[in-house]
Amino acid sequence: MEKIKSGKTKDVFRLESGHILLKFKDDVTGKDGVFDPGANEVGLSIEGSGEAALRMTRYFFELFKEKGIPTHYVASNIEEKTMEVLPAEVFGQGLECICRYRAVGSFFRRYHSCVEEGKDLDGLVEFTLKDDAAGDPLINQDAMIMLGIASAEEYDLLHKWTREISDVIKAVLAEKGLTLYDIKLEFGKDADGRVMLIDEVSGGNMRVYKGDQYIQPLDLPGLILE
Repeated sequence: MEKIKSGKTKDVFRLESGHILLKFKDDVTGKDGVFDPGANEVGLSIEGSGEAALRMTRYFFELFKEKGIPTHYVASNIEEKTMEVLPAEVFGQGLECICRYRAVGSFFRRYHSCVEEGKDLDGLVEFTLKDDAAGDPLINQDAMIMLGIASAEEYDLLHKWTREISDVIKAVLAEKGLTLYDIKLEFGKDADGRVMLIDEVSGGNMRVYKGDQYIQPLDLPGLILE
């Protein structure tokens, strides 16, 4: 097993089979000790968050398989906090696909003069580049195509799936009395160029509330999976 890299929230290894092994860590993104799924730096560590992230990811990826949504998921080991996945080529140097249901976080900070905090955004889809040095800048369709990050057809598919997958997650949460404010997804392509959902689907990349109370990522599995 060869270690490929150490990311913000996961270590990445290449297995002899050619598959990839993700080792979930207890680090989460944020700033000044406050969790923020939209942040581009590790802000704190929460004991047990790696296992919580993996449990939620396994649940949703297995749900997506039932619904015919392609993902890179192969298998997982909760005790070891690892997930085996198919290798995937990311879009450009990495692309984040964000679905926003409420005006909070970085969206509100950008557009606070135009929108009230918490306003309903009806599943607005945005894309940002994974570029810490540049602050994960927004990118639009024309720029994405011009820079060769995605074709027009791939852009349409990413936009469509970001909304559809987020709506599935939103519905699951709603059944538990929870409200999804926003979520960040990632996609990649397999060896044949087919697009699939990658990385994770967990409390670390979404904001969830129960009424007016923000739900900590570590608490989400207990509310959703039990």
